[in-house]
Amino acid sequence: MGSRAIAGQASVELIGVVPLALLIALAIGQLLAAGAARELAGNAAEAGATALLQGGDAASAAWAALPGWSRGHASVSVSGRRVAVRLRPLTVLPGLAARLEASASAYAGPVR
Repeated sequence: MGSRAIAGQASVELIGVVPLALLIALAIGQLLAAGAARELAGNAAEAGATALLQGGDAASAAWAALPGWSRGHASVSVSGRRVAVRLRPLTVLPGLAARLEASASAYAGPVR
């Protein structure tokens, strides 16, 4: 086998590996986005519960704790002293956002 054939084989192998590497990178990126959404939802729920403890508006505090890009992908609900936040991460595939949706809730404790 000549060096030209070996170089051709290496090119074919590289072309086969590149899509797989891109798919793996995309999957890792989506998992990181889902983790970030979970963290942001938790922070927003805690901000809402803290506002309740201080006598403020829990929903407004939760919304304010979310970054601007996520506000169109989030929902905030307050029920009694519990604040719940649901957040869909940004995804490349539209149907994937619902499956990676993060939810978190925080409880402000009993009324004192």
